Amino acid sequence: MIPRIQKRGQRTIGLLYYLYRPGKFEAHVDPHLVASWDHNAPDPGRDASATLKQLQQLLDQPVENIDQTERPRKHVWHLSVRNATEDRILTDDEWGDVARRMVAAAGIDDPEQGAGCRWAAVRHADDHIHIVATLVREDGYKPNLDNDAGRVQAQARALEMELGLRRLNKGDGTAAKRPTSAERHKAERQGRKRTAREELRETVRRSVAGTTSEEEFFNRLAAAGLLIRKRVAPSGDLLGYKVALPEDRNKDDEPVFYPGARLAPDLSLPRIRERWSADARDQDAAPIDPIVRRAPDGPSGARRRTASAAWTAVLVVEQGEDAVTAAYIAAAGEILDALAKTSAAHTRHQLRDASFAFERASRSHVRAERGHDRALRQAARELIHSGPVLGRGEDGATTAMAIDMLFFLITAAMHWHAKRGHAQQAVAARKAAEHLRAAYRAAAAQPLGALYQRGQRMSRPLRQRQTSVLRKAVPELAERVLAEPGWYALAATLADAEAAGHNPAALLADAATRRELETADSVSDVLVWRLRRTADLPADTSDALSDAHAAERTARHPGQRALGRSGSQHGRS
Repeated sequence: MIPRIQKRGQRTIGLLYYLYRPGKFEAHVDPHLVASWDHNAPDPGRDASATLKQLQQLLDQPVENIDQTERPRKHVWHLSVRNATEDRILTDDEWGDVARRMVAAAGIDDPEQGAGCRWAAVRHADDHIHIVATLVREDGYKPNLDNDAGRVQAQARALEMELGLRRLNKGDGTAAKRPTSAERHKAERQGRKRTAREELRETVRRSVAGTTSEEEFFNRLAAAGLLIRKRVAPSGDLLGYKVALPEDRNKDDEPVFYPGARLAPDLSLPRIRERWSADARDQDAAPIDPIVRRAPDGPSGARRRTASAAWTAVLVVEQGEDAVTAAYIAAAGEILDALAKTSAAHTRHQLRDASFAFERASRSHVRAERGHDRALRQAARELIHSGPVLGRGEDGATTAMAIDMLFFLITAAMHWHAKRGHAQQAVAARKAAEHLRAAYRAAAAQPLGALYQRGQRMSRPLRQRQTSVLRKAVPELAERVLAEPGWYALAATLADAEAAGHNPAALLADAATRRELETADSVSDVLVWRLRRTADLPADTSDALSDAHAAERTARHPGQRALGRSGSQHGRS
């Protein structure tokens, strides 16, 4: 059950016309009253002699009875209450009880005090009602509507249990403001899948990912095609900003601007500045993988460093202090935004949906202590500055590697939120993880396929050698891995690691014990990417089938190192 308080209005009759007429965007079938402040209130829907004007005059009477200077400027309060599509259809009596409890919870009407506001609940569809009220009580006083939204939400949770409806998670006030019905209808008219508010929020989040200054942030907004207005103090200091889509205009053909704080709580200029000031402070940060410290070397390098930063961050999220963990989770959102912005076409949709879903999980009442998350923010910055990928070769394979590591980071964030009772954030993280699974499958199909072919073509003695390595390094996982199709790709990776001079058993044992594997669809796939990242092996081997023979010769005779091949591997990484 979703109660939504709409913007307050000035014309009671206008809202009644909307509620009782057929409707432009959804069918209004048999509109009628299910409850009101007075059992004898006229119902223009069921009583042929009643009119909308009569109902409006009765609703507005307490407002008209007080001096005009004391009347609220916007005296019309509007609440919609909608059930989920899978919920049973409530009767009129049940909806009437819902309405009475909602107005009591909000502070509109309190039967015990006997001096509430006048209100009416109209049903014009099976799954929802609208409640209209006028904001002057019968005794001439104004109602106390402090936190009315929170109170009706709490009442909705209670009603869900009592009526056997789908139970939604309790909100905590940290969510981004939802689009209004007017914004949704406008998007439908314009043929957009998302409202202007949602598109702007996504664009601003992507623009802030990995930024280090106001200048860079506003340059990215402008490059994304947004219209920008800055709010400047008389002293010349920048106080805030607003953004608009060029094509989103009001009835006067003027752009509709949204302040950053109205898009999401963490997109206000002061909150964005916290990221930059924390980056500049000399704070202790979590250890950074040596790969992250290297100079940028294109999209594949940026994705490798993203994988390394995500790998390190999982331990912090699992074991770190709450304020530091909250910063890492927020920075993980920047990683997803940056990856979605620079991803190839076959993964872009799922990565974009993952970043859109995880946005809700990036905020909670645990205030993030920024600065410790510098490695993740730097990785996001490198993803943006390295540019987009085509999804092929090493770039595509390292994308799969990065997504694989991010999946475990987002899963760790989901568990962290769940343990602290952050229900909506935990659900959002779970949805993001599901999209990452889909993106991973798309990104990993080609590079894992090439490794799979190499593993299948390996000679029996060499594959038996890798089986022995597996049983020795991870005896508790060996049978599960050997039963997976991905075992052939892991066998080829173990051979590559040995050819590059590593101890494959030691690498495998370390990769298996440093993080959990229970949430993995394929343990062998996860181990492949962990080994290739740790050993700095090429992520893509689709053009290296001939090199497989060199790897096999080296594995048979470990003393004879294929120096040329090892050097070429590092050159392509």
